[in-house]
Amino acid sequence: MSLVLILVALIAFIVITTTRLKLHPFLALLLAAFLAGFAYQVPVSDITKTLTAGFGSILGYIGIVIALGTIIGVILERSGAAITMAETVIRLLGERFPTLTLSIIGYLVSIPVFCDSGYVILNSLKNALAARMRVSLVSMSVALATGLYATHTFVPPTPGPIAAAGNLGLDAQLGLVIAVGLVVSFVTAMAGLWWANRFLNKDIALVDDGTPMPAAEDFAALRARYGTLPSAFQAFAPIFVPILLICLGSVAAFPGRPFGEGMALTVFGFIGQPVPALLVGLALACTLLKGSNKRQEFQERVTEGILAAAPILLITGAGGAFGAVLKVTPLGDYLGSTLSALGIGLFMPFLVAAALKTAQGSTTVALVTTSALVAPLLGQLGLDSEIGRVLTVMAIGAGAMTVSHANDSFFWVVTQFSRMSVATAYRAQTLATLVQGLVGMATVWLLSLILL
Repeated sequence: MSLVLILVALIAFIVITTTRLKLHPFLALLLAAFLAGFAYQVPVSDITKTLTAGFGSILGYIGIVIALGTIIGVILERSGAAITMAETVIRLLGERFPTLTLSIIGYLVSIPVFCDSGYVILNSLKNALAARMRVSLVSMSVALATGLYATHTFVPPTPGPIAAAGNLGLDAQLGLVIAVGLVVSFVTAMAGLWWANRFLNKDIALVDDGTPMPAAEDFAALRARYGTLPSAFQAFAPIFVPILLICLGSVAAFPGRPFGEGMALTVFGFIGQPVPALLVGLALACTLLKGSNKRQEFQERVTEGILAAAPILLITGAGGAFGAVLKVTPLGDYLGSTLSALGIGLFMPFLVAAALKTAQGSTTVALVTTSALVAPLLGQLGLDSEIGRVLTVMAIGAGAMTVSHANDSFFWVVTQFSRMSVATAYRAQTLATLVQGLVGMATVWLLSLILL
């Protein structure tokens, strides 16, 4: 029992230091790793060695993927590719189903672009559609936010799911994580859409901040600021070509060898690895550069991407260090035998991630920390197979979106840009993420009945 109490104390330490004391999650996780080593009586000479090995092993492979994915996202964001994606979806779906259109736009844009940035970029489009279609701005805001939130939480190359996959030993199986993540995130996006439609015809008072309510002309002005927008192929290719290559690489590695044993296997086996695939995506993203000095512009975008990726890399590495220390303690065997007797399986990582997310606000921190905690327990929980690990990533993702409220930066981005009062945002956005998390976990559980 003392082993569990130590673990609870460590989680409480992470939550309190990151929320009350405003300590950066990197330092909180690093200190927690040291405390875990001492509390679980790991030999003092082994603590630092174990911690640094865990930090390096997770970043040795996943770090490059996170950095490349972030750089691609910055280029897409700065080039107006998100606007092109939005307009393409509108052309395909028309304007008959405005909330569905925005939900799908968010679902696609947030694969490479952070949900916070994606919301800011698409805010004018959302306002323009709401004004044109004469529908509730609250409903449109929640549809866009939940669409963005779904793929942000479940689908690589977003850093959170990549880090969780790395912690659970799925470095070489990101294609499978992406494939399952796209399914689970689509279901959760539709759950968010269902909640958004509850406000579709309701007249909800918005906060008056003294500026005029955005209209269709504001989106036209935003569009004009980007100059000539990229084509639909240019906008979507840097996202979907790497995803396709990674999936093909996973297919090539199937035991049945669908591409044979010759050159095709070698080519797809190499280019389908995440790092080469994302390098191809980066090369395609370079076609979006349109300044007179493309070399200088590329340099600036790479620098922006590295700066944006740096805190995520440190948090991911610290999570790996924390997990490595926990792996050498007796906690895994004890918890594994206890939890396997309870038979809660995938619900255990979901509940831990949900508790962390609700307490400290960051989806990425919840994904990284929970995956580090759960990694030593997979065998005892009956989740040590390849598909078991993938479903564990999904269960953690479902927990890591439950719920977004006042301690989450995304909550405030949605609230402020949508002019919702805090009370309205809790009813609309926070409860939407609760619905998404519960539906996401139900989807993962149903998949486990079929696949495990």
